[in-house]
Amino acid sequence: MKTLTLKNRFQTNATLLPNDFIDNYMIDANGEFVKVYLFLLRHLDDPCSSLTITTIADCLNNTENDILRAFRYWENTGLLSVERDAEGKITGLELQKTARAGKTSVSAPVPENSQPEAAPAPKTAPVPEAKAKAVPIDSFRAQKEIKSLLFIAEQYLGKTLTHSEMETITYFYDTLHMSADLIEYLLESCVENGHKSMHYIQKVAFSWAEAGIESVAQAKEESALYSRSCYTVLNAFGIKNRGPASSELAYIRKWTDEYGFASDIIEEACRRTISATHQPSFEYADKILSKWHDRNIRHLKDIASLDEEYQKVHASGRTPVRSRTAARNLNNFERRSYDMDSLEEQLLNSN
Repeated sequence: MKTLTLKNRFQTNATLLPNDFIDNYMIDANGEFVKVYLFLLRHLDDPCSSLTITTIADCLNNTENDILRAFRYWENTGLLSVERDAEGKITGLELQKTARAGKTSVSAPVPENSQPEAAPAPKTAPVPEAKAKAVPIDSFRAQKEIKSLLFIAEQYLGKTLTHSEMETITYFYDTLHMSADLIEYLLESCVENGHKSMHYIQKVAFSWAEAGIESVAQAKEESALYSRSCYTVLNAFGIKNRGPASSELAYIRKWTDEYGFASDIIEEACRRTISATHQPSFEYADKILSKWHDRNIRHLKDIASLDEEYQKVHASGRTPVRSRTAARNLNNFERRSYDMDSLEEQLLNSN
């Protein structure tokens, strides 16, 4: 019998998304995490697909840490199983069709030499009983996220958390209403900048809450702005190989947050400070910027206008009011006359 050739004219280049994902997982997930899941789903049945952490990050315009964070999130939900070697490096990914339906799955291999080293993050972490009791957490999902956050915090900080530190992280989640991915990014960014102190991490969390930061994208934007502002000031002052001290950072935040000055205005104040004092001086620069703030300076052209006004006053020979008052007092003193003989007699009699 002749072999029949079967052709499918209705086949489309499409990715099948389970309804269970839309109904039960997509709503709670960060948008960037959804992008990563859909990208993995797209490449599941592609025989030519060769995924790496780097290629995923490049395709989605994310960092490799963003991709690893998404992996950990979907691993915690049960939709993704991450295969690791003995050193904790990711070697493969296994997507579950649904977390509630058996173990039907397919694999998307990830070459070992294509991703940065990352500490293993199991689906569940051993958490002491006191951790769950720090602050009342209502839902099962919230309890699960808290446990995961506490484990992740221990990985970033490289130590077992104290009861106080557990309560602090729980406070971020339950009282400040920071999302789990935002808290994870908070820990990651602080540790990457060399700060493992929970007191420092708490200060950053409070500043984000005051600034209305509710997502990782907003936090990244804030961090980028902070980095640019600090670099502008330190570079203008010629300060190399260190970050700003806490007192210096307070000045920078005052100039950027309270005064709302752009970097070019702050840089000009630093330049004038060096010209006047021949050394970095945050106090001197603050005096300049405070005066400019009082004069409602907002652009470099406003400074030029202020300089021009000063030059005109100086060229006209007009003396400031304070100087004229001092001159009048001096003239009054010089015009006074004294009876020296009388004064001498009074002095002798007093003895």
